[in-house]
Amino acid sequence: MNEQKLPLRPARRTTLGGGGWGLEVIGFTIESCIVAQEAGAHRIELCDNPAEGGTTPSYGFIKAAREKLQIDLYPMIRPRGGDFLYSDEEFEIMCEDVKVCKSLMCDGVVFGILNADGTVDRKRNAKLLDLAYPMGVTFHRAFDRTNNAFEALETLIDLGFERVLTSGLKPNVSEGKELLKALVEKAEERIIIMPGSGIRSNNIKEIASITGATEFHSSARMQVESKMNYLNEEMNEQLTTVLADGEEIQRLLSVLQNTY
Repeated sequence: MNEQKLPLRPARRTTLGGGGWGLEVIGFTIESCIVAQEAGAHRIELCDNPAEGGTTPSYGFIKAAREKLQIDLYPMIRPRGGDFLYSDEEFEIMCEDVKVCKSLMCDGVVFGILNADGTVDRKRNAKLLDLAYPMGVTFHRAFDRTNNAFEALETLIDLGFERVLTSGLKPNVSEGKELLKALVEKAEERIIIMPGSGIRSNNIKEIASITGATEFHSSARMQVESKMNYLNEEMNEQLTTVLADGEEIQRLLSVLQNTY
C-alpha cells in the first residue's frame, strides 16, 4: 500500500511585529481575547479549560472570537485533557472540529497526536493537516511528551507543520532553555520553534537571548474574583476566573521590542 501523500506545507500567516518577532497569547475567555488584542498581541491561541491545559473551545466561542478579533486566531483542537493518544472516536471529533474552524475562517489551528511509544502519529496528523489546509497549523506541547525531540522535530517538518509550541521537554521554558536553543538551531528556519510555558516579562529577554527564538507563547494570566454579590458560603469554593493581563502583555511586548 502506498504511503499517504503528505499535505502541502501551510503558508505562514502569522502577523509578526515590525522587528520579525511575535507574541501569541492564550485566550481562555472572550474577554481575554479582547484584552490581548487591545494590548497588542499578534495571535490568540483559543482554548477552553485552563485547568486541563487547554481543550477545544465551543463553536459559539470560536465564532464570537472570530467576529471580534482582527489578529490571527488559532483554536486548540484537543477533545479532552490528559495524554495525546486518541481513540478512533476522539480522532473523528478532532477532524470535525478542524472543519468547523475552517468554516469560521480561523487563521489556523493547534493540535498534536502521539503514538503510544512517544513518537509523532504521522498518519493522523497528516489527515488533520490535510483537512486544515490552507490554514496554518501549530503542533502543541504534545511535543514535550515525545521520546526523542530531534526525531519528532524532523517528523513535524516532513509533515508540514508551521510551528511547534514547546517548553523544551521540561515543565517550563526556564528549565528547557538549552534544548530550546538546540531545537532552534536544528530547525534552521524550516519550522518555527515557539517557546511557551512560564514565559513572563521578567524572563522573556533571557529566553529570547539564549534560544534565538523569535515567536513566544504566554498565558499572561491573572485570577479575577467573581463579581457576584451573593455567594453561598456553604459551597466552600472560590469562583475565580482566568483572565489575560493586559499590562503584562504590554510589558512582554515592550521587552521584545527592545530585544529585536
